[in-house]
Amino acid sequence: LEAACGHPQEALFILALHTGMRRGELLGLKWQDISFTEGTLQVRRILNRVPSKMVKEGGQRYIETEPKTKKSRRNIFLTESALEALRQHRIRQLDARLKAGAAWENHDYVFCTPLGKHLTPGHDALVQLKKLLAKAGLPDIRFHDLRHSSASLLLSLGVHPKVVQELLGHTQISMTMDIYSHALPTMQKEAMEKLNRKLQQ
Repeated sequence: LEAACGHPQEALFILALHTGMRRGELLGLKWQDISFTEGTLQVRRILNRVPSKMVKEGGQRYIETEPKTKKSRRNIFLTESALEALRQHRIRQLDARLKAGAAWENHDYVFCTPLGKHLTPGHDALVQLKKLLAKAGLPDIRFHDLRHSSASLLLSLGVHPKVVQELLGHTQISMTMDIYSHALPTMQKEAMEKLNRKLQQ
């Protein structure tokens, strides 16, 4: 987060860590999905790449699709840090829109190019992440690992797995528990220490 400070997509990385959202969900996010008054956002769509064999003219093309499951369509409460990052990002985006003038394409994307087009999951998200990791002297990870980091941190803080499941948009809590089983032994130890203190009162 320190390395991302001042980066054009700083808010993207803040939101990834603060919400555990998938890359496609973040890149498909629109301003209409965010309520600053309620401090929430709604996951309503995913930006997906169309396989090259399905694109007649060659190259790559991206489309907006609906989330795969009902659980994936979700409402997420935002941290104050995430909200502030989005407010500042909005100001910078409005400035870019003024500079672009007639060249601006209004798709309402939260994270977009200086001309309003969607970002690409590869170059604009993953490549930028890897540059920031190198700058920070951190190990090389996938963009999806930001989602894992968010969930692991929440569980280590004692947040109930059901809340983490809903935040991540997992269909079943068993999926959350299977993926993040590494965090459970520490949680169990802390739980037993709390129980011990309570019973000794």
